Amino acid sequence: MLKIQNLTKIYKGGKTAVDDLSLTVHPGDIYGFIGSNGAGKTTTIKAIVGIHDFDKGTITVDGKNVRRDPVACKQIMAYIPDNPDLYEYLTGIQYLNFLADIYRIPAGERQERIRKETEDFGIYDVLGDLVSTYSHGMRQKLALTGALIHEPKLLVLDEPFVGLDPEASLTLKEKMRGLCDRGGAIFFSTHVLEVAEKLCTRIAVISGGRLVVEGNTEEVTGDKSLEDVFMEVIGHGKTD
Repeated sequence: MLKIQNLTKIYKGGKTAVDDLSLTVHPGDIYGFIGSNGAGKTTTIKAIVGIHDFDKGTITVDGKNVRRDPVACKQIMAYIPDNPDLYEYLTGIQYLNFLADIYRIPAGERQERIRKETEDFGIYDVLGDLVSTYSHGMRQKLALTGALIHEPKLLVLDEPFVGLDPEASLTLKEKMRGLCDRGGAIFFSTHVLEVAEKLCTRIAVISGGRLVVEGNTEEVTGDKSLEDVFMEVIGHGKTD
């Protein structure tokens, strides 16, 4: 579903943010991307979704090259950053209809999807309110709804559980599993290692822009916790 080969990103000034990174996310995978602050996680994610260009390597989504066919890639994936910026002058329903227009979801079909997703996340009753009045958690729920309404094949998330209450976190986990059960895939970064260990089918740890550990969650952790493994491979918590 997602294939990264020899990805390298060098910022102005010569800092290498991602260094020859290769990994594959298969249909059905919930893939956890772990690393310290500055390790290269967000840079990698922004390269996947087309926000950042990169210096070397290739990225494909469901066989489509993100450089050569960016629109086709974006049609089948969804992305939520760690702090989503929403259009505050729109109401919640206007924002969701705007996204549904972009993804060309028919009117009747979109109404059903919007109702289901917003009821699941508990924001259906405030869709008529301006986004500017939403709390951080409500905005996160709106962003998640907007990412799910076109039923993406690949869902890319950067710290998706930040700001969510326990009920919404459980709902998101269920939706992530459901998407993968239908043949989709999840690629997400998180600092909440307990969540990653319980939820992910595969784990990758990145440090200094380079992949240092990768594999099935059980293979990566063995008889240790993910936290123990992480602390060992990054040098006992020293940031990059």
